[in-house]
Amino acid sequence: MKKKAVILFLSAMLAAGSLTGCGSLDENAVAVSVNDKELTADVANFYARYMQAQYETYYGAYMGDDMWNTEAEEGETYEESVKNTAKESLEVMLLCEEHMDDYEVSLSDGEKEEIAKLAKEFDEDNSLDDKEKISGSAETAERLLTLIAIQGKVQEAIEAGADTEVSDEEAAQKAMQYAYFTYTTTDDSGAVQDLSDEEKEEAKANAEAFVKDVKDGADFEKSAKEHGGDVSEATFDAESNVPSEEVVAAADQLKKGENTDVIETDAGCYVAKVTSLLDKDATKDKKEEIVEERKAQLYQDTCEGWREEADIKEHDSVWKKIDFNDLSVTIKQSSEEPYADAVQTDDQAEAQESAQETE
Repeated sequence: MKKKAVILFLSAMLAAGSLTGCGSLDENAVAVSVNDKELTADVANFYARYMQAQYETYYGAYMGDDMWNTEAEEGETYEESVKNTAKESLEVMLLCEEHMDDYEVSLSDGEKEEIAKLAKEFDEDNSLDDKEKISGSAETAERLLTLIAIQGKVQEAIEAGADTEVSDEEAAQKAMQYAYFTYTTTDDSGAVQDLSDEEKEEAKANAEAFVKDVKDGADFEKSAKEHGGDVSEATFDAESNVPSEEVVAAADQLKKGENTDVIETDAGCYVAKVTSLLDKDATKDKKEEIVEERKAQLYQDTCEGWREEADIKEHDSVWKKIDFNDLSVTIKQSSEEPYADAVQTDDQAEAQESAQETE
């Protein structure tokens, strides 16, 4: 028996605190259009406010009251960055809706009912004043949730076309042990301080003595501890940077059982020993990572292709009225997963149930 669709987006309520308000926004005005599809200002405002709430909830305490005027990158404030991301996300949602038939995607009656139910709950859980500030009517919430649900299913359908075959050679992960002789120390208060030049020389001398002992046949881990080194393990390939790029580059040239000389970095000295040229578990994990990267890349490339071909119009006069400085929006916890922003469809719920039964 199928589980009901569980939609987590908007499982948290939004709390809006007005500074000067946003009554000048015409909610029926077109905020963005993609080909023959138009998205009105109410949906744009509601989605932008949800993104604003995530930032203010997570980062507001650290960035202060002037967060939205702070430069996120050269020439762009955080407000401009978030609103630009919101525009692009909504445009992609519209494109997914336009192309949903190409992938035989549809929403089931159960999913539509669940979307309507959640939108109604959101409508009932928030005050009229707060909802008006963020364009949070049941109809607006339902429209946005529908777009998100469709986007999720189209993305899943696109990603299903990714190549899932990955060879051992492409994903091969080696394994190493490495000893670390640090150039820092931590005091009782937890503060990290650099060693003196003399202490650093002593740490390096310990690392060199350790290398000599290992070459003479001493046990790697036991000898490292005797010389004051900390021993750890890592899996790696040529692109890895843990424990450091220098260590990886040196270890990648070795055969199984061989160890590097002392590799000095700003943080301390390392000595690594290759313990496997093909770590099966790490290689398996890397294969899965490569497949996920391929899926994400295929979806991204597909959406970028759609965007390049589409007639997209962004109505800046509408977006300017969605002012993050004039309205503060935060998230109030109302469920076990208050900040989730995904939609779980019937297909996903069924797959999860099947996996649980298999376990």
